[in-house]
Amino acid sequence: MLKVKAGDLDKMGLLFERYHRALYGFLFHMTYQRETSEDLVQQVFYKMLKYRETFTATGEFVHWMYSIARNTLKDQGKSLKQRVKHENTDDHAERLSGGLTPEEQLEKKQAKLGLYKAMEKLSDSHREVLTLSKFQELKYQEIAQILDISEIAVKTRAHRALQELKNIYEKTER
Repeated sequence: MLKVKAGDLDKMGLLFERYHRALYGFLFHMTYQRETSEDLVQQVFYKMLKYRETFTATGEFVHWMYSIARNTLKDQGKSLKQRVKHENTDDHAERLSGGLTPEEQLEKKQAKLGLYKAMEKLSDSHREVLTLSKFQELKYQEIAQILDISEIAVKTRAHRALQELKNIYEKTER
């Protein structure tokens, strides 16, 4: 990113190749809308290019990228509670795997859908911290920098989010 900041704009393509999937995953788990998430990825990369002068080498690039992504979500004015439907991006990979029987595939798909439906009912802050920690596999320290809160607050929020998710999931499975 420092090279992009210095004017080597061709390096932005390399950053896109490295990070667009992870960014899409984060945005998808926050919106549950495939097309919206794809559009948001483009907007985030546009903003990174537009505001490249604000990048400092004091923090990691991914922290800056996720901060822009969070702000882009807020800028969109999209209430994360207003989802049209849940789309599963794993369907294609599941069909190709062939390792499970059709019954096992159905059970796995139903369990995953139940989990996603439960995730949709979480508060925005809880869904965000779980998405960053469990789906994006970021460390609590990294999440604390992205969210601009203490690491203890991230751990507390993650613990409460998991408890809330468990309660919601158990209620929906009954």
